[in-house]
Amino acid sequence: MRDVTRKVNTLRSATAVATLRACADTVSRIRDGNLPKGDARTVAKVAGIQAAKGTSALIPYCHPIPIEFADIRFELSETTVEITATVKAIYKTGVEMEALTAASVAALTLYDMTKMVDDDVTIEQIRLLEKHGGKSDFPATDFDIGAAIITVSDSASSGEREDISGSIAAGVLTEFGAISRESTIVSDDPKEIETAVRQFLKSPKFSLIVLTGGTGAGPRDNTPEAVRKLFDKELPGVAEQMR
Repeated sequence: MRDVTRKVNTLRSATAVATLRACADTVSRIRDGNLPKGDARTVAKVAGIQAAKGTSALIPYCHPIPIEFADIRFELSETTVEITATVKAIYKTGVEMEALTAASVAALTLYDMTKMVDDDVTIEQIRLLEKHGGKSDFPATDFDIGAAIITVSDSASSGEREDISGSIAAGVLTEFGAISRESTIVSDDPKEIETAVRQFLKSPKFSLIVLTGGTGAGPRDNTPEAVRKLFDKELPGVAEQMR
């Protein structure tokens, strides 16, 4: 399984379609609910919804997802039944597999309930129509955002250890469209932290300043206190969401 522990929950949705082809009389009997095993559409809808909720038990690498909504719809023509499955969840990973599984199982259920009256019934196609949610809904901007990164660490500033967190921050910022123009390392001294921030604030190149380190409970963790005096406005909810 992919590690999604660092991802945040967002509203995810996906829609998948499966097509079942049968003779005109079979489709008519599906429409009327007149098959030996009963009302095929009702049974297939329940089966598809159950399948969406149980996808992780069927597909080994799928995460168990708290499904918020699942629905199965049927569109009947003369010789086809189009089965549309829609699934929604607020979670860290997408629900396209849940939608595809729901459409597949609903189609298989229709097949099972019609095969005794139609030897030529077939499932022709199962495909994903659309999916939404997550990072793909927020593409990187096509313009440069100047970013400055300040690593606050006594050991990194003295050369005792490598600055890893600053490099990681630079990579994440670049991925989201912010080009890291400059990085610096300072000790946990409040005056050094404040001076570094003020220097970057003076430059028009930077629209974003990111500080990493110095946010724990130790006596040398002074980053929040050092920068709070420089704020025009503090947005605690935004900071909590980032955390």
